[in-house]
Amino acid sequence: MTRTRILAALLMAPIAIAAVLLLNTPWMAAVSAIVFLAALWEWLRLTDIEDTLARTLLLLANLLLMVAIVWASATGGGSLVLLKMMVVVGVIWWLLAAMWLRHYDFASDHDTRARVFKLAAGTLAIIPAWCALCLIHANEGGEHGNRWLLLALAVVWATDTGAYFAGRRFGRHKLAPRISPNKTVEGLAGGVLAGVLVAVAAAPWAGATTAQLPLVALVALLTVLASVVGDLFESLLKRHVDAKDSGTLIPGHGGVLDRIDSVLAALPVFALGKIWLGF
Repeated sequence: MTRTRILAALLMAPIAIAAVLLLNTPWMAAVSAIVFLAALWEWLRLTDIEDTLARTLLLLANLLLMVAIVWASATGGGSLVLLKMMVVVGVIWWLLAAMWLRHYDFASDHDTRARVFKLAAGTLAIIPAWCALCLIHANEGGEHGNRWLLLALAVVWATDTGAYFAGRRFGRHKLAPRISPNKTVEGLAGGVLAGVLVAVAAAPWAGATTAQLPLVALVALLTVLASVVGDLFESLLKRHVDAKDSGTLIPGHGGVLDRIDSVLAALPVFALGKIWLGF
């Protein structure tokens, strides 16, 4: 890792942790919406939407969808049903995205049809992930939603770190050479191990009982695998347009989307698993 990359990470991590732990859910939703929409702005560039006005209108449409979900939830007596429905949509989308990864050339050209698929993919990635973040933080019927959200994010961060070091030390077999040549099967194994261990270690702090730890481990495993799909899918988008990074906003890290691509896929899976298994 370069010095710039490490310094940027050391600056961003405390800010993210403080926001998750200290902000209430409405403020967390607002702040995260800004971050997610910034990532969507970069996603739109990767889909060949170069016109600033067109990108702005598409971004506004997604913002209005967020507002509509919040408004409908509030007028429904504070129900989180819409958020839960969007989380399910997100999980289904990432299952389809995993299939897309197996067909590298699908929508790889620059015609209108390919662009429509990728624009739809952007909304299906951003909106459900944002709903999942709000849902986890709110933790309907429970406590420590902020801790559970931090745990979910920590699983992704641990996965990235574990995969990086395991891949460098033991990497021999390429995971997806055409999409991301640097990723290895050994790196994936290291990421899985790190992500699951962090989840199990932090779960009691978030409120999980000893009996729930195997369930947390299972959800963490699925979350890790989803995060890898999210990372690879963004790499696929960049390969299609021959881009190294999604943007240049974060020194040493590229764009916002480069930093949260794994999170976009991980959060819906974690949220659905947490609700379904009841921890």
